[in-house]
Amino acid sequence: MSSKLPMEMPDTEILREIGRRLEALRKSRRLSQSEAAELSGLARRTLYSAEHGDNPTLLTLIRLLRTYGRLGAIVVFRTENMFICHR
Repeated sequence: MSSKLPMEMPDTEILREIGRRLEALRKSRRLSQSEAAELSGLARRTLYSAEHGDNPTLLTLIRLLRTYGRLGAIVVFRTENMFICHR
């Protein structure tokens, strides 16, 4: 893990760090890439790319974090009324 704060890191370094963390989470669950991809509903190549910092989509991150039991790690744009429909 980099000692820099995220706001000091270039985008590519942040993506690589996210990839390293995704790989560590998968390994902590003792899952192969193929197993994790299947459980997540992703192609193995998509998982491989995400773990190598190749700009994963938000949907890929959500699916992987859900598979690893860590969906709560995403606290982006969270508000009290997040799921209330406004008409």
